[in-house]
Parts: sequence; structure tokens; C-alpha cells
Amino acid sequence: MRVILGSKSPRRKELMDLLGIDYEIMVSNVDETVEEGLSIQEQSKKLAYIKAKAVFDKTEGDRIIIGSDTLVVKDGELYGKPKDKADAMRMLRCLKNDKHQVVTSIAILVQKEGKYEEYSDVDVVNVYMSDMSEKEMEEWVDTGKAYDKAGAYAIQQEFAKYIDKIDGNYSSIVGLPINKVYQILKKYK
Repeated sequence: MRVILGSKSPRRKELMDLLGIDYEIMVSNVDETVEEGLSIQEQSKKLAYIKAKAVFDKTEGDRIIIGSDTLVVKDGELYGKPKDKADAMRMLRCLKNDKHQVVTSIAILVQKEGKYEEYSDVDVVNVYMSDMSEKEMEEWVDTGKAYDKAGAYAIQQEFAKYIDKIDGNYSSIVGLPINKVYQILKKYK
């Protein structure tokens, strides 16, 4: 059965590679505008679903489509991908030396032998970031690695030295709760 990851994220691809299965990548190209009136978790779940559904609608036959979305939030404020250096620096100033949450959702849509099933789940991970000097923040942002990541950081890269601890699933912070994905995929082996 075809397994399709509906994401262009290199980090999600790296996590999928850990499963040791054949899969394809098909980018959803959906509008990821945040919808007013939804909780952060509902928003994340909705974005994961519309990503998976867009890919599902472009394909046919027996298939498993995996959509995911990751949001960084602190005190009710969303920290998406920074627009520019100033925005990345602003985010890091807000997140440093404190706790924030990474909310990652998955939506898995399955079509097998004419039967359709949907799975949806969300992980919330507390991330404790240590203090950072202006120089340290600027050095990180100047690597160029802050721009395609929610919250302007990547725990799996050299930024890890600024993460004091986490409460929750590491792979969810990277962008895909790989254990949850695996538990669903193995039902269809």
C-alpha cells in the first residue's frame, strides 16, 4: 500500500526515514492561515487534517496519507516561522529563559479496499529554553537555520545546546510524533 507524507519538511522526512519503510512525499501546498476562535490544539489538528486531505484528494487507490502540523506557543501567543531576522530575534527573546509549548498534530487518512478511516492526534510538549545572550541569538539566526522553523529554532541542530529540558516526545518537537505514526501504520502491514 502506498504511504505518502504530505509535507516538504526535511525534518519530517528524516523522522519518516527512521521507520525503514517505503514512502513518497507529496506537498499539500495548502493555506496555513490560523483560524480565529479555535484553540491552539484544534488549530494544529485542523492544519494537519487539511494538509493530509489535500494530498488524499490528489491521489487514488489504496493509500495512507500522513499530514502533520507543528505550532510553538507561549502564553497564548503563536510563534510561527519568522518573516525576517528581526522577527526571529523577537521570537528568541520571548522564548529564552522560560518554558513554552510545542504542539504537533497528525492526521492520517487511509483508503484500503474501499474502506476509509481517519486518525487524528495531538502532542503537547513543554520545552524549557535556557537564557541566551543577544550575541548567541544573533549567531544562531545568522546561520540561516531559524527561518523555516516555528519559533525560530531547531532542537535537532546546534540550537540543542540552549534547550534545558523537555517534558514530552522529542520527535514531536522536531515535527512528527513518529511513535504514533508507527502505531497506526503497523495496523496496515
